[in-house]
Amino acid sequence: MARTTPVQQVPEHGDEVVVRLDETLLADGLADVRWLLHDALLAGARRIVVDLSRVHSLGSPALASFLWAHRLCRARGGAVVLRGADRRTRDMVHRTGLWRVLHLQGDRAPGAGRGSPVRRRDL
Repeated sequence: MARTTPVQQVPEHGDEVVVRLDETLLADGLADVRWLLHDALLAGARRIVVDLSRVHSLGSPALASFLWAHRLCRARGGAVVLRGADRRTRDMVHRTGLWRVLHLQGDRAPGAGRGSPVRRRDL
């Protein structure tokens, strides 16, 4: 089965990397996700945007991986952004207080597939 490239650097001279996750990538566990984050950090990323628009649910071990990446991005003056997270993931981020650390971007990426756009919650 062919996979699309899950990492895209934007632009060459920039310090932002977009990591696109999908169910196929997460099916075998988090090792591949951790390597993608690791590669992005080795490439010099200060800001990592994790596109979750093709992921139906995300567990706390995945959030722990994002926290690890955030710690390194923050040391460089950057952050980790979660784009297109489903309602369950957004609720978990808010319940645990991780909204102070992981930035949530509610808009779905272009061509994200099925489903309605993510609505932003007022806090």
